Amino acid sequence: MKYPEAYIDYLVEFHGTRDYFECHEIMEEHWKEDAQDPLTVTWLGLIQVAVSSYHHRRGNRAGAVKMLHTAIKHSDPQPLSQLGIDATAWIQALQIRYEALVQQKEALFTDLNIPIVDVRLIARCEQRCIEAGLTWCAPSDTSNEELIHRHKLRDRSEVIAERKRQLAARHANNA
Repeated sequence: MKYPEAYIDYLVEFHGTRDYFECHEIMEEHWKEDAQDPLTVTWLGLIQVAVSSYHHRRGNRAGAVKMLHTAIKHSDPQPLSQLGIDATAWIQALQIRYEALVQQKEALFTDLNIPIVDVRLIARCEQRCIEAGLTWCAPSDTSNEELIHRHKLRDRSEVIAERKRQLAARHANNA
């Protein structure tokens, strides 16, 4: 199968940089491109796994639980298999993580690895990691504040300007 480039990018970020915030950004952009995409719900599930991991690593257990709960609901075995993922192992890993988060107040964070069974997909992602100077499936660098608190440290000036523009347009239309 020919995989979308955004999916490859997501996998490289998920397993190479462990920048779950960036994973979310990449896949969300792809997810929004085509509402008719038959994998729309699966993309949403992958986005939610990344967001859950981001929250969990930051110590936001409630956010991690909420996102993981919905990610599991959006994890259908057939489309996951179509994406080169061992769907049974992946869904089981998500359920185990979810149960640990629900049952343990202090569930320690560990990175998830998506169980990819397509050897060509793994090779492609590993090659991209090598080219970027990354190590495939290395653990998160929890000392990297920018990685851990990315949403607080990023430049939001474009987002804020766009929201102001939309608000002004709404006011003009309502006048």
